[in-house]
Amino acid sequence: MEDLEDQFKALSVARRLQPSEPTYLLGMAVQRCGSGDGLVAVCCSNRSVHLHSSHTLRLQGEYKGHPGAVFGVRFAHTSSDLLYSGSADGTLRAWDVRCPGSQPLQVFQSSPSYPLCSFDISCNDLVLCAGTEQVEEDSLLMFWDVRMAKERGRVLGVYSESHSDDITQVCFHPRDPDRLASGSTDGLVNVFDLSHGSEEDALQATCNSCSSVSTVCWAGQEYGRLLCLSHDEGLHLWDLGHVDTEEPLTVLSVPDARCSATLPGDAALDYFVGGAWVEDTKRLLVLGGTSRGELHVFDCRDQGLELLKSLEGGHSATVRCFQWDPAGGALITGGEDAQLLQWKPGAEEQASGKRCSLKSASALQLKVRARGKHKSKTEK
Repeated sequence: MEDLEDQFKALSVARRLQPSEPTYLLGMAVQRCGSGDGLVAVCCSNRSVHLHSSHTLRLQGEYKGHPGAVFGVRFAHTSSDLLYSGSADGTLRAWDVRCPGSQPLQVFQSSPSYPLCSFDISCNDLVLCAGTEQVEEDSLLMFWDVRMAKERGRVLGVYSESHSDDITQVCFHPRDPDRLASGSTDGLVNVFDLSHGSEEDALQATCNSCSSVSTVCWAGQEYGRLLCLSHDEGLHLWDLGHVDTEEPLTVLSVPDARCSATLPGDAALDYFVGGAWVEDTKRLLVLGGTSRGELHVFDCRDQGLELLKSLEGGHSATVRCFQWDPAGGALITGGEDAQLLQWKPGAEEQASGKRCSLKSASALQLKVRARGKHKSKTEK
């Protein structure tokens, strides 16, 4: 297989889709169908979820069921025709992507007084977990058993003691259905083993990023590491294989990783979009960008970030989300210019639309909190 570095050095825009409606593209998920002709689900700031062909980017369908802002989408692992969406309206909804525009198959309801802001589904597709905003003194991790259809989405259980602010990230382990990581604006990244009964027993490790957590990503051999990116652009990499040893968990910790990312010329990063572990090549990708739409792809190593490719001529505003599509061999990106872009090695753009900034008033009002450092359990 072609080396990841060679693939990314040759990346260029292959296809571009810019909807007529000026809506932010906030998050996406790629259907794992074993071929290059699957679907890409995108959540938009107008509270809708769009389905696009991962090959052509053409719109295949749309869901408009959430009365609140949609913050995330996930495809089921064992049944790729099932798509979940999460919303601040306090619900997670399951959709059949074979029937775009239809009503949800299931609705999983949280307490009306606890808006949701993150979610994920376990690798065996049996458990949904969502994180809530802080309400008074509580920030909750809520769990649902997807098999309990007759219970009308009733909550299976709740963790309430491990975070003290909005839970911005919920991320199940890609291979262990009982292993869960959560991140919060309280600065903590917690790792749980759900096979244990109580929340106290389930908590296996607590890592402190000392800042508000924006992204959590499983990575490394057997997915034994965690990447954490913070809202003030810090980068942390922890090795959870050392949890039961005296060795430190921290592999890499940079308070502002933008300063350590070497770019050509006078270029500078404004923000990080997120990270992704590429299983085929065993490499950890980190994507950064500028407010003008330029993108920079990095290989995250133990020593720091190494630039693989700078991507220009694509977006015209901040990029909010990306996915690496291994079946199609493509990087897919979306952002505040409403554009959905497909990048492939050696590609020539097949359809080009007018590139203009659509950074108009968004339907989603983003909350910004003071990002102070929080006292927490001490990392080993």
